[in-house]
Amino acid sequence: MLLAVDIGNTNIVVAVFDKDKIVHQWRIATDTKRTGDEYTSIILTLSREAHVDLHKVSQSILSSVVPALIGPFVVVTQNLCGKKPVVIKPELYNKLPLTLPATAVHEIGTDLLCNAVEAWNRFKCANIVVDFGTALSFITTDSKGHIQGVAIAPGLGTAVNSLFSGTAQLPQVPLQAPENALGTNTIHSIQAGIVLGYKGLVESLIQRIKSDLFIASGDKPEDVKVIATGGLNSVLKPITDVFTCVDKELTLCGLKTIAEYVC
Repeated sequence: MLLAVDIGNTNIVVAVFDKDKIVHQWRIATDTKRTGDEYTSIILTLSREAHVDLHKVSQSILSSVVPALIGPFVVVTQNLCGKKPVVIKPELYNKLPLTLPATAVHEIGTDLLCNAVEAWNRFKCANIVVDFGTALSFITTDSKGHIQGVAIAPGLGTAVNSLFSGTAQLPQVPLQAPENALGTNTIHSIQAGIVLGYKGLVESLIQRIKSDLFIASGDKPEDVKVIATGGLNSVLKPITDVFTCVDKELTLCGLKTIAEYVC
């Protein structure tokens, strides 16, 4: 079995794979103040409650966009599996099926790389992966397997939390689409601005990315697959048809695929 750890700015997702199937996964709040031993205790408790035997894990792989937690999670995987994990880093990129721009090797987050590798593994064609996380990110790969670039905006949750924390009278609101953009109360007004506004952002940026990709690589816009992932993709999924498919586990599956190349 494979233990895959995806450390994000807001959450840490830990998943156990048995071949291609996710046996179980857990989501833990990211906290740089916790030690490796503390995270080990948390994960062991969760695994016991889920009746998942971590002693059967033979490999582990780690992606992190929080450098301070790489060391503690090396300790975690050593505690759980008895050996160090494979940590995704630029030195391993030459083993992957995709190529990166030389200027971007140290710039692209490993979570985005996981997304791009898994999208390529499934479709083998030009694609855009839209990840609805703490940041809203778009990573684009052409039909030859070259990662062309990334676009990043504040995530949906980040935007609404910033609005709430930076104002005196605006409340936190549920992230769901209102019936229309004519907000007649504060909640609907914020939902119109954030949710419908982000719908426009996502659709417009995807259209622009496809246009720029055609100029850069010759890939026709109609041939480009668009895959959505991340915890908040469900907010826009019901109100747009811009996505070819939606897979909340894309990043974790990308970790598993990368493990097959580098472990």
